[in-house]
Amino acid sequence: MCGLDNEYGVHAPFYNMEDGSVMTIFEYRAQHQSYPGRVHGGLITCMLDEMGLRALWAKELSEESFGVTFSLETKFRKPVPYGEKIIGKGIIIKDTPRLFSADVELYSISGEKLASGVTNYIRLDVSKIAQGASAHEEMCYLIEDGVKEILW
Repeated sequence: MCGLDNEYGVHAPFYNMEDGSVMTIFEYRAQHQSYPGRVHGGLITCMLDEMGLRALWAKELSEESFGVTFSLETKFRKPVPYGEKIIGKGIIIKDTPRLFSADVELYSISGEKLASGVTNYIRLDVSKIAQGASAHEEMCYLIEDGVKEILW
C-alpha cells in the first residue's frame, strides 16, 4: 500500500503537520475496487493502519520508532471512490513506552468523512519485526518538501 515506487500502491506522500498530525492526499485506482466505483474495505483499512504509524513519526519528528498493529477498528461512513482525491489524517491519542494509539480518518476533497478508525500498536524494534531488515529497507519515509497544511 505504501511506497512511492510500489506499482500496486496509491503512491501517497505523507506530510508532518504543525499540530503533530500526519496528512496525505492521494487517489485510489480502479485496481483497488471492490464493487464498481468503490474501493475495497481492506484497502481503506490498510491506509488507516499506515497513517497510525506515520502519526507517531509526525509526533516524534523521527522515523526511528516502530511497532506492530494489535488492533484496529474501522468505521466505513460513506463509499470511498477511486479516481478521486482522498485526504487522510492521523494523530496520536495515546503514547506510552510500550503502546501507542492513533485516530485516523479519510475525507473526500470536499471534507466529507468517508472512513475513520482507531489503530493500536505495540512498540517493537524493527529487528524483532523482521529478522535482518533495516528500518527503512521496505518503507517509504518522509520527504521534506515544506508542506505544513492541507486544506479542503
